[in-house]
This record gives sequence, C-alpha cells and structure tokens, in this order.
Amino acid sequence: MGKTKIKLSHIIKTHSTMDYMQIYHYICSEIESGHLIPVKASGLNGKKPALYNSYWTFREEWDYSEIQEELRYQLNPLLNTEYYQRNPGKYNEDKEQIRLLSRYLTQNKEFLISPVTINERSFEIFHREKFLDREKGRSLLARLKFSEEKLNFYETSEPMSYYSHSKQTPQNFLIIENKDTFFSMRKHLINRQDTLLGLKVGTLIYGGGKSIYKSFADFVNYVEPYFKQEKNKVYYFGDLDYEGILIFEHLQGEYANQVEIRLFTQAYEKMLEKAENIGYQELPETKEGQNKNVGKYFFESFSQITQNKIRNVLEDGKYIPQEILNERDY
Repeated sequence: MGKTKIKLSHIIKTHSTMDYMQIYHYICSEIESGHLIPVKASGLNGKKPALYNSYWTFREEWDYSEIQEELRYQLNPLLNTEYYQRNPGKYNEDKEQIRLLSRYLTQNKEFLISPVTINERSFEIFHREKFLDREKGRSLLARLKFSEEKLNFYETSEPMSYYSHSKQTPQNFLIIENKDTFFSMRKHLINRQDTLLGLKVGTLIYGGGKSIYKSFADFVNYVEPYFKQEKNKVYYFGDLDYEGILIFEHLQGEYANQVEIRLFTQAYEKMLEKAENIGYQELPETKEGQNKNVGKYFFESFSQITQNKIRNVLEDGKYIPQEILNERDY
C-alpha cells in the first residue's frame, strides 16, 4: 500500500453535490474505516465542526511484473515499448489494441505491402474502422514509436462532383467554388451551349470551398484519362474574397508540377460589373477571421484597373459572392 496527501478542498470539490455537514460525516466515516488519516500539521479549517486541511489517503500498489514481462518479451519487436515500461498503468488501458497490433504485425505483416484506406486498415488491425482516424490510434502509434507510414494506408476525401459536357481533348476544365454556381452553370451548358462568358467549357468541377484541398488530389490522380491530356486547360472561379483568392493560390502552388491552373477572369470581371451597378456599399461584409495574406498570382491575372477595383472592394471590408451571377449572365 502507498499513501498520498490530499487536501480538504480537493475532497470538497470532488463531492460537490454534498453540503458541508455531509462532507464532515463522510470524512469522519473514512477516518474511522482507515481510508483517511488527518495531517494534523495542516491545521483546522476554522469551521464548526472543524476538519483538518489535509489528509493521508491510501492506494493499493499494483504488481506489474507480468506486464513488464509481456512488454519486454511477448510483443512484436517492431513495437518500441519503452513508454509503457515506464508507465505500466497506461499499458493496462491500451493493452487490447496493442496486442491486436502486435498479432497483426506477426501474422499478417505481408498485408502491408498493398496500400488500403485508413478505415480499412484500422478495421483490419483493431476491428474498429474509426480507431486510427477518430479514436486514439495515432497516439497509440506515437507511444509505440511506430510510424503511421509503416501501416501503408491513405486517407480519403469526399469524391469531387463534376459534369462532363464533352470528353473531346484538348478542352477547358472549370473549377467552381460554390454549389449554386455549379448547378446554374451546368444547367446552362446542358440546355443552351458549350460556352460560359465566352469560354468554351468541356468539364465543370464543383470544388466545395476548402474541401477541394483534399478532393482535388484524388481527382488529379484518379479521374478519367481524358483529364490528363497535356493540352487541356484548367480554370478556377470562386468568391471574390480573401478565402477564394487563397484557394486559387493554394491549388496553383500545390499542383504546379501536374497541371497549370488559370483564373476565369471573365467571370470575376462580370462580378465586378454587376457589383458596380448595384453599388459597392450594398455588398456583404467580409466574413471575420479570414487570412488576408494573399500572394501576387491572383492579381497578376488582371489589368491594373481591375486590380485596383478588386483591392478597393477587399480593403473596404466587402466581398462579392459567386452567386451575384446567375444563368442569365453566362
């Protein structure tokens, strides 16, 4: 048995539903049973009936010899057990998952040759599909100093929606930030013609704001072969605000070696034209918390006059949503 000093204030806090007299009788009962011993040097609390300000409490000391034996000699040698040897109590909490991982590495290590999704690998090892991604799987691996990369899984994103008006190549692809604009442009292409504001568009892609950061990688790597033709051109069109600008600059920087992404400048110019007609003062306020550290690539796509108009809108704390345009404008 080992003993630990505990303050009266801590006992009161952990029994917050009790009033003072109930706390008093509880502590007296614990003293009588031998679970608490007053620390007389701590002094009394000054209340009636009085209680000492600190107590010794006793805890049972565990025999971890069997756990230490398992950690040293029974788990797969690819697992570093130093953390759990220092903290055997933690091993009691994690041992079921650690044993599953150890057994998997011993019996099924060859499965790691082929990559699978994170949830598939999680279920394969731990029999819970969310353990790696949403539970404590990653912290468990870190404690075992076992790199995630060794499990050879990949993370998935929501599939990107796109509409192929034509699969002829070369063609123009247009990425749209918002859903309403995607729907109205798709309707226009289906019902009327194959151009949007003078740009002939073969495929329309719904980006979905910042979610495109993950989904576009999957699109680039696994989309239909016609997308990868070298002479194809990819354009981007989003809200005229800091966030929309940063999405474009992120895509352009991230995929510079795979595909060149241009701005659909005609659409932004049309947005500015309509905003001028209704009056900039009528535009909505910029959403709070946006990162304003935009680069130069967005603005370089426009004439100096248009750059000045865009900066005036942004610096006035306004923005122009894509939804300022509708099917009549295309």
